[in-house]
Amino acid sequence: MKIRKRLLAGGLFASVFALAQTPTVTLTTLQPDVLVATVEGRKISSDELTAMLATVGPAAAKDKKAFVQQYAFLLRLASLAQAAKLDRKSPLKETIEMNRLQMLASAQLNQAMSEVVVVLDQQQKFYEANKDRFRQVALKVIYISFSAAPAAGPDGKKPLSEVEAKAKADKLSAAIRAGADFVKLVKENSEDAASAAKDGDFGTIRNTDNVPEAIKTVVFSLKKGQVSDPVRQANGFYLFRAEDVLTQPFEEVRDAIYKEIQQAGFKEWMEKTQKTLQVKIENESYFSGGPVPTGTTVPPGPPK
Repeated sequence: MKIRKRLLAGGLFASVFALAQTPTVTLTTLQPDVLVATVEGRKISSDELTAMLATVGPAAAKDKKAFVQQYAFLLRLASLAQAAKLDRKSPLKETIEMNRLQMLASAQLNQAMSEVVVVLDQQQKFYEANKDRFRQVALKVIYISFSAAPAAGPDGKKPLSEVEAKAKADKLSAAIRAGADFVKLVKENSEDAASAAKDGDFGTIRNTDNVPEAIKTVVFSLKKGQVSDPVRQANGFYLFRAEDVLTQPFEEVRDAIYKEIQQAGFKEWMEKTQKTLQVKIENESYFSGGPVPTGTTVPPGPPK
């Protein structure tokens, strides 16, 4: 619905949790000890190949022989690079180490997330303590638009200014409270064609939906059958009528509750872990963007 899309924005842990998510591929395999290929002198069993295929995505699984050929090529190139000691030269040395750290960190994040235990009793208590969050209101709407610089369109019709639109919305609101038929006024006045074609049906808004706070505050203050005062948004005024006010049942939201409790536990683990980090800035001038600092040098590490 066009009017709903204007209000519902896109969008529970975007940055760190993205790292914790790794794609998996389910593949049919033989017995784990079955030899399936020998690559550069290395014997590969079916379970080893399946595990490798799972790391590169489903496309590779469609042609296992081609993957094995590519894997052999990668092994040969890596062997040549190591023989030339390229893995000990910058910036490749640092890139390899950072990639290793990121992969290990991702694995640990997955492990930490999986170890957060959430039981049914926790979910039920969360639901009872947060029932307001699971309220939902089925709405009808009248939309009156306005323009900051009203000028006649190709049809010669001039859009309303904000003052004119507000006056019209107030007049409609008063008429509804005096007993006018809301649906009739929708058909005669609402400028959202999609909702007007359905007698003003706007759909259902949940308390967790990402809608403008001004609309959410008004909508969830309504009782069944009540009509709101005009609600101003960027391009128009809205008159809402609450068709029904309900609370989502526990079974409908239990999975979302599970994820929220799990993520809260994971966030707590993250915060505790970060508090134990051992970092000491040894030379402030280096980090201030000033001239190249002098100071204590780092002793050389053991030979490799």
